[in-house]
Amino acid sequence: MAVSAARIPVIADLSVLDKVKAYVSLTKPRIIELLLVTTVPTMVLAARGLPSGWLILETLIGGTLAAGGANAINMYIDRDIDAIMHRTSRRPLVTGAVTPQAALAFAVALELTAFIELALLVNLISAVLAVAATLFYVFIYSLWLKRTSMQNIVIGGAAGAVPVLVGWTAVRGSLSLAPIVLFLVIFVWTPPHFWALAIRYRSDYVAAEVPMLPAVMSLEATARRIVAYTVVLWATTLLFGAVGGVGVVYWAAAVVLGGVFLAYALRLYRERTEARAMQLFGWSITYVTLLFAAIAIDQLVHHG
Repeated sequence: MAVSAARIPVIADLSVLDKVKAYVSLTKPRIIELLLVTTVPTMVLAARGLPSGWLILETLIGGTLAAGGANAINMYIDRDIDAIMHRTSRRPLVTGAVTPQAALAFAVALELTAFIELALLVNLISAVLAVAATLFYVFIYSLWLKRTSMQNIVIGGAAGAVPVLVGWTAVRGSLSLAPIVLFLVIFVWTPPHFWALAIRYRSDYVAAEVPMLPAVMSLEATARRIVAYTVVLWATTLLFGAVGGVGVVYWAAAVVLGGVFLAYALRLYRERTEARAMQLFGWSITYVTLLFAAIAIDQLVHHG
């Protein structure tokens, strides 16, 4: 399935701005935005109020560099299947805007910088967690599970939940039950979020021979699992309410947002169409943003 060098042109005459855009694209900025959405509210929770602005900035810089490096390595590994899949066919390693060697060097540089920045300006445990997430994402998800198991995103998605732990340890310097349960919230949220998108692009995964759930199971079976994970997600957010030291703002948000999520999932099960899947996907992003915003607001109302 590997793509030969002849199929990946190297563009030599890009402007400096276009080259910069290509390298930024390697980091998958939209995914990083979601990761950071979970980091800052967790820091507010850990501080029981607003942490130092400098600490927030230093943590976000390190987290952005680490996540960007992980995403760039993922593009380096997946450049063969990215060329096959319509959704990813314009990525810089497919178009030749960046060479594979340059992309890998860029990614490693980001990871090293992230570790040093977090270790020096935040703390060592946050630095270790951030880089450990990259190693898990690269070796467990990208190199192993993604192309071999339909449980790929279920297990591999754990890497995307680590920013919660990084945010907590940046403030507290250690872990406890609350951030672990919050980690589980993101861990359980990831499969229904990603499977909804994968329904829309299931033909891509079939063409690339990637066993993402909608590509190897029926839409009915996929929708059923989405509903099941959504119920577990809702329960996990309520469990966090019991152990996280949160108040009525969070509880109201968790109950209402979880109910809406389940309604979208059930509608997808009843009407198994790409349109319903994309509605669920869109809501899943809104959901996690509003849930974590509620965590921060709840803490600021009670401790601000």
